[in-house]
Amino acid sequence: MDDLDRKLISALRHDARASLSDLAILLGVSRTTVRGRIERLRERGDIVGFTVVLKEDAHRDAVRGLMMIGIEGRGADRVTRQLSGLPAVRAIHSTNGRWDVIVELGTATLEELDDVLGRIRKFEGVSTSETNLLLATRKAG
Repeated sequence: MDDLDRKLISALRHDARASLSDLAILLGVSRTTVRGRIERLRERGDIVGFTVVLKEDAHRDAVRGLMMIGIEGRGADRVTRQLSGLPAVRAIHSTNGRWDVIVELGTATLEELDDVLGRIRKFEGVSTSETNLLLATRKAG
């Protein structure tokens, strides 16, 4: 993936409905180049789909948080599978450094978040965790 691909993806994240012409003007390339790049990114699996985000989806999680999780031994795959089954889990990220996994959580209330955190802490293999609430989002995807 080169710089033009990254700029194209950024533009599509901002407005996935932008026309090929608008994208071409924004990126300073031809419509054919834009079309070819999008097709190549889709074929390689870099772009796996396009979606619609409704206002209600964007505001459905009144309480959002990041849970950093330390996993003992080789339990990362098992813990990740368990996390994937929780409705409050919005995303799961593997990482390096102190934490093995960072999980994005979203719930309607603090009580629901507290319940989810308690359940995750009881997963076999979870040795330690730290959670931070997200207060405001200045820029999203």
